[in-house]
Amino acid sequence: MATITSAHAESSRTVLAKLTHLAQYRELIWMLAWRDIRVRYKHSVLGAAWAVVPPTAMMLIFTFVFGTVVQIDPEKLTGRAGLPYSLFAFSGLVPWMFFANGLTTATMSLVSNRQLVTKIYFPREVFPISAVLSAFVDFAIASVVLLGLAVVMHFQPNGWSYQFHWTVIFIPVVIAVQMMLMIGLGLLLSMANLFFRDVGFLFRSVIQLWMFVTCVVYQLEATAGWKRAIIQLNPMTPIIRAYRDCMIQGQSPFDAFFINAAGVSIMILLVGWWWFRRREFDFAENI
Repeated sequence: MATITSAHAESSRTVLAKLTHLAQYRELIWMLAWRDIRVRYKHSVLGAAWAVVPPTAMMLIFTFVFGTVVQIDPEKLTGRAGLPYSLFAFSGLVPWMFFANGLTTATMSLVSNRQLVTKIYFPREVFPISAVLSAFVDFAIASVVLLGLAVVMHFQPNGWSYQFHWTVIFIPVVIAVQMMLMIGLGLLLSMANLFFRDVGFLFRSVIQLWMFVTCVVYQLEATAGWKRAIIQLNPMTPIIRAYRDCMIQGQSPFDAFFINAAGVSIMILLVGWWWFRRREFDFAENI
């Protein structure tokens, strides 16, 4: 019994030491994130406005398709009478674009920084983490536009008005859960892409399909049967719903599905970090 307790304590000290060691490179993480942001918007006319253009374009497309071409009742898609579908879609697309862009960059982060990986020693986790942080900047900019859209919709004669809910204080918790999921997946995908370059190509295809099995542009109640079961297993579904609950619905996001998604996110983060650290010394040979 004493041996087990001692081993557990030693393992805890080891994990804490590794986290402390990683924290010592926080300035490097921010520097790499800022470098990615500058490279992304360098020589572009719109600059940081590109953080808003993709979700806005997709919102307009889905609004046109569902409202004009297919002509689906907006209430079936949003689950709330009077809620503008454009606002509903945009509130899902903003965190989804954060997820998709952050993971895409994180997947390529080790390969893109091959010279630093092979020549200088520091925790290699800084690359996927910095990729997620750089995507967070776009998410923050788009979130401001989302708030502005809600204010504009408030003054439209459509029978819907925006109300500021106290549940917005839970948004940092939702962001933290999403970032844990993204960092965990980013560690796994960046490492897999380093060993097998097909992973990067495959992921760019999968992430586009992934959106349609996530409640980004429709509510979960619009699905049924085995389709709904698959969508509920997707950890991004309760995370997207949590954003809407906090900002639009005025409800607490902490239901069973979100708690389960938080547990899955923590597990993926721990597994991803453990595996990443375990294979870190093989990176230089496969770069």
